[in-house]
This record gives sequence, C-alpha cells and structure tokens, in this order.
Amino acid sequence: MKYTQLGRTGLKVSRLVLGTMNFGPQTDEPTSHRILDGALAAGLNFVDTANVYGWGENKGRTEEILGTWFTQGGGRRDKTVLATKVYGNMGGDGAPWPNHDRLSALNIRRAVEASLKRLQTDYIDLYQFHHVDRRTPFEEIWQAVDVLIQQGKILYAGSSNFPGYKIAQANETAARRGTVGLVSEQCLYNLAERRAEMEVVPAAQEYGLGVIPWSPLHGGLLGGVIKKEVEGGRRASGRSADALANTAVRAQVQAYEDLLDKHGLEPGETALAWLLTRPGVTGPIVGPRTADQLDSALRALELELGEEVLAALDEIFPGPGPSPEAFAW
Repeated sequence: MKYTQLGRTGLKVSRLVLGTMNFGPQTDEPTSHRILDGALAAGLNFVDTANVYGWGENKGRTEEILGTWFTQGGGRRDKTVLATKVYGNMGGDGAPWPNHDRLSALNIRRAVEASLKRLQTDYIDLYQFHHVDRRTPFEEIWQAVDVLIQQGKILYAGSSNFPGYKIAQANETAARRGTVGLVSEQCLYNLAERRAEMEVVPAAQEYGLGVIPWSPLHGGLLGGVIKKEVEGGRRASGRSADALANTAVRAQVQAYEDLLDKHGLEPGETALAWLLTRPGVTGPIVGPRTADQLDSALRALELELGEEVLAALDEIFPGPGPSPEAFAW
C-alpha cells in the first residue's frame, strides 16, 4: 500500500479510499465486514461513509455496519482513518423535520452524536460537509466544529461537492478565527468528468486541501462497459446507460476501450491509476460490492501509465483547462 499526507495535515492515509455506500443497500453485513477486513489487511486505512448511507428508511445503516465491525476488535478502529458526512435530513419518515438537515450548529451537534452512536466510536477522524449550505454562515459552522474538536469528538473537517469559491470562503473564515478550516474536498472527478480541474482542484491546492475524487469510474462508464455489453450481453444501467445514449459519448468511450485494449490495460484499473497521477489528488474513493472488486481496485496502485497512454487519454477526454483561460481570452 502507498500512503500520502491528507492535504496540509500530518495525517497519513492510503492512496485508495474505501467507500462504503454499497454497505447495506447492496452488500450485506457479513460481506461488508469481509471487504473491510480485506482492505485493512492490504493496508488500506482510509474509510469513507456518510450518515445518510443506507438511504430511505434505512438511513444510518451503513454507519451501523461499520460500528459492528469496529466492535470486533483486533485494532480495527485504531488502524482506520474514519471519515463520515453531515448534511442530509435524518429526521425519519414523512416530511423532513426542521433542523434535522444542513449545517446549522444545532444539526451538526445532533448529527455528530448520532453518528458516534451508530459507529460505536468516541471520535471521527474526518467530519465532512456533504454539500454547501447557502443558508448558514461559515462563522456558525466553524463555531460548532471548533467545539467538537475541543471535545475530541472530531479531529479534522472536510468538504464535499464544494465549488472553489466556497472552499475559499470556508478557509478564509476559519483563518480569521485562527482555526484550521477545511483539510479535504471530496468531489466528482474522473476522466470523463474533469470540470473540477478548472477551479475546485486549484482552490484545494491553494488552501492545502487533499482532493478525494468520488465516482472514479463515472458510474461504470469507464469500467469497460461497451466490452461487457459485447462479450457478456451485460447491458449498461443507470448513469452509464444514460451517457451511452449520447452518440458522441459512446464514440469517446469506445476510443478509450480500444486504446486500453491495444496496450493490454484494464479499463477500471486505468481510470483509477490516472486519478493517482493528478496533481492534488490524495486518493479516489472505490466502492466495491464484492471482494473481487476490491482486489481489482488495489491492482491500480501498481499500475504505471506511460506518457504515450497519458497523452492519448488527454486526447480522448480533454480537460477544461485552467480558470479563467478555460472560459476567457
């Protein structure tokens, strides 16, 4: 396993992040625990979840699965850098109840206590804001976070799905308060979706945030989806099916798969390895549903992409370019 610092912090994390969104809805508890054990055995120490994972009537279920894994002992909690998130409504069934979502000081306090209980732990290493809250000032957010840090209930704060200007606002506000601010940003970023390179990644680098890409295979689009259709009759679904309905996108993905076939490379592993070459990236989130999928993701760490392949990937999936040159003269 390879490790790096999380942004400007002294915290060492693995260059792959184990995403747990499938734990509960698609992967049962015993299988989830086996995947977690396999990841830890491979040296993967960075685990990401969210209070809403489990979804619907089962919101919080994923954190509960992690909690029962931690209680098995064997150093599981001590070896894990645990990240979870706050924002989505946790107020139960029916109409959302006021103050059970977003980033008010009240909801942050309530959400942390509930996550700690489900996770069966005393502290959260990285507490992330799952989305921007345009109604709550950062002064209030940092007031709540600073108290939790002083209490030892969280160690670091991060963001997810923040635009560049919100990263700047958050950390300038924290600097005025004399506190650490955001140390990471979790964003949609992959070969097929590179808009983060325009402002989010530069803002993260400027303020010393580690970048944690989610959906590194773009909903399966970069995982060899056309080849699977041809060879196994496995039809694309969800986001990848919607994307392939666009003729230009399908041609782009076909060119990608043809390139990798020429070089003997596996599409999913290549998409992960490409992200590991990007400036500012701490590590992409992988969300395996099975142990085999975890093994495939781990192989990406050993994959070295040559300059010829990297240049060809840029031709197939060109980035937007830096801001403001991407949209101005």
